[in-house]
Amino acid sequence: MTVDDTNSGDGVEPPSGPPVHSTPHHEVDHTAEPSDDPLAIRLEALILGADRRYTPFQAARTAGVSMDLASRFWRAMGFADIGQAKALTEADVLALRRLAGLVEAGLLSEPMAIQVARSTGQTTARLAEWQIDSFLAGLTEPPEPGMTRTEVTYPLIELLLPELQEFLVYVWRRQLAAATGRVVQTGDDEEMVDRRLAVGFADLVGFTRLTRRLEEEELGELVEAFETTSADLVAAHGGRLIKTLGDEVLFAADDAGTAGEIALRLVEAMAQDTTMPALRVGIAFGTVTTRMGDVFGTTVNLASRLTSIAPKDAVLVDGAFAKELTRTGDAPASEAQAAEEVAAAAERARQAEKEGRRIDEAPLPTYRFGLQPMWQRPVRGLGVVEPWLLARRGPR
Repeated sequence: MTVDDTNSGDGVEPPSGPPVHSTPHHEVDHTAEPSDDPLAIRLEALILGADRRYTPFQAARTAGVSMDLASRFWRAMGFADIGQAKALTEADVLALRRLAGLVEAGLLSEPMAIQVARSTGQTTARLAEWQIDSFLAGLTEPPEPGMTRTEVTYPLIELLLPELQEFLVYVWRRQLAAATGRVVQTGDDEEMVDRRLAVGFADLVGFTRLTRRLEEEELGELVEAFETTSADLVAAHGGRLIKTLGDEVLFAADDAGTAGEIALRLVEAMAQDTTMPALRVGIAFGTVTTRMGDVFGTTVNLASRLTSIAPKDAVLVDGAFAKELTRTGDAPASEAQAAEEVAAAAERARQAEKEGRRIDEAPLPTYRFGLQPMWQRPVRGLGVVEPWLLARRGPR
């Protein structure tokens, strides 16, 4: 869609001529421009469940939405300006009606509706690209005798579409239920947006040098293996994978203990895989602003900086994270304190045995982690920080 005409409710067709783009050309995703290729049109009709029927102006008018708002919704979803080509379907009209209806009913503000469109568009665009790349490469390689990959695409999508659609809705509902539960359990209205979380970055060491040595296919396989391993470990141990950045993943957890376990397991998993470079992890704990599935704020920036200074095969955490681990009993305040606790318990046991009496006291704390203070150092944009080296504690 394009903002060619703003008087969409007067029944007058928009003027002919080149469209006026209110968004710079380089910011628009032109992958969505309508195609005249017969197979592309057949595939589009199969996937959308309807034929092309409307120009953007006609779709906006039919939906009862201004051309300006329709264009903003369209661009937010990540689709290209298409002038006044007849390329839209009943599904596009219905989508406009639904979004505009949420605004009119007061359930969403207009900016929030734009955010909904943008977050949904960005997430599903990546998913769609991944699915097409993976399915065509994995299921039609090599193509059936006498058929090209393009010719195999239609029957493949015809078979997969209904199953993937149901699966997508199921996963979305599951994720929505989990996210809603986390927010409701905070119990604090302010924390529903600005929450205290543990945020970690895990970064492959020497990845840039690796890109010069490996073939593109090998590099792609390495990145996929790293992302898959990271996603599995983060999810299995109660964290959330925020995003992947090729050689780096960003994850979050509601408590420090969960984040620490994830970080150490990531380092251990990469160390056991001889095909993988070393890994380093930085974690910070504090207030985080969440927007559209991403996280922002000083805590996130600090975690990133800690990652950049972490030794390979190691996890660095900030002071707030270390303090939180000691508060929850996951780590001693210091190894000296832990040693004193053990020595005191041993002395009490010896004294009781000497006196011939039974000692009945609570067992010593079982600490999961050990913390070693590192040298204070300046961190760009954040002042001087004192990182702590996180490790597993061996048996006492």
